[in-house]
Amino acid sequence: MLDTGDRAYGGKAPTLELALSSGETVKMKDYAGGWLVLYFYPKDSTPGCTTEGLDFNALLLKFKKLGATVLGVSRDSIKSHQNFCAKQGFKFDLVSDKDETLCNAFGVIKEKSLYGRKYMGIERSTFLIDPKGVIVQSWRPVKVAGHAQAVLDSLKTQSDA
Repeated sequence: MLDTGDRAYGGKAPTLELALSSGETVKMKDYAGGWLVLYFYPKDSTPGCTTEGLDFNALLLKFKKLGATVLGVSRDSIKSHQNFCAKQGFKFDLVSDKDETLCNAFGVIKEKSLYGRKYMGIERSTFLIDPKGVIVQSWRPVKVAGHAQAVLDSLKTQSDA
């Protein structure tokens, strides 16, 4: 598992395959040479996850101008992601991680509680990966309000450095 604490800064992101909502399968290393914003969220079409996706989508051109690709990751299926993207008008891909390989590599599967019931789920988290594949910042856990803007602000600072 990737150490996602402070020691993760300067650490290489894992190079795994990604199943995209576009139907493509790519490797994380295919994004080398550009910035990658990888945000993990619990479930398609839920209020917080929809708001987070819409916020990233609204800022997508600004991310692209800074050379960044935005990818959202959850355990939902490709079909669910396609429906979610179509309904919300997302202009970026979502990654289907049904077997939790990517989630486990980034350490985002955590014990959660809902109505007193404990279960394992995705902790809303975001990782900013530089053009060399190095994790330069992570946000854990994420509060949705203002988060996409905070990631963009960090990207501006990092890309200027």
